[in-house]
Amino acid sequence: MEWLENVLIEDKEIDNERLELTDKGSLYFLGPNLTLSHCTVVLKVSSKRLHILAGSRFVDCTFEVKQELNNHDWSRAFLVGCRFIGRLSGCDFGHRYPQTPGREHGGIEACDFSEARLDGCRVHGCDTRTLKFPRWPCFTFLDPIERAPELRSVKWPERFGSVVIEELHTHPPSTRALTYHAPSVAKRLGTTEAQLRAVIEKFDCIVY
Repeated sequence: MEWLENVLIEDKEIDNERLELTDKGSLYFLGPNLTLSHCTVVLKVSSKRLHILAGSRFVDCTFEVKQELNNHDWSRAFLVGCRFIGRLSGCDFGHRYPQTPGREHGGIEACDFSEARLDGCRVHGCDTRTLKFPRWPCFTFLDPIERAPELRSVKWPERFGSVVIEELHTHPPSTRALTYHAPSVAKRLGTTEAQLRAVIEKFDCIVY
């Protein structure tokens, strides 16, 4: 049986510090009632070792993701003016609804993902005009649920069309943007970056 040390960072305000969350033998809890301002947070643990709790706020922080972070839910945290560097897959950010306990204070604004590699990541309940998304080979659907009929009106590479485009309506109603990494999603769904881009270029609701 694996024994893990709980590392609790809660009930405080921290300014201009570097936090390294890299110990594989630890469980990290950020929050509740935590505010980090102008901090650098280094992440090198899996999502099951990282718990960002309700009432946590990150202001003008930089997140350096040294190990790909998969399926992590950031939607209990409020993020403003933050920068993300590294690989993130299947992550959620922002004010997500329908709400579950802890998500009511989540949010995102003025954050910069331009140095991140996002794949299957969503942002919720925000003004996406305040965000910087990564450019090609990443691409981002803006308002994917609202624009789903338009996106379905053209022919996409077959499996990408059936797995991604035809299922846009199944995302939470709060979804404001959905980002993929073209090489990764092309490999998973048996297509190519060139085939994807040929269709992506037809739409003004896709950032690439």
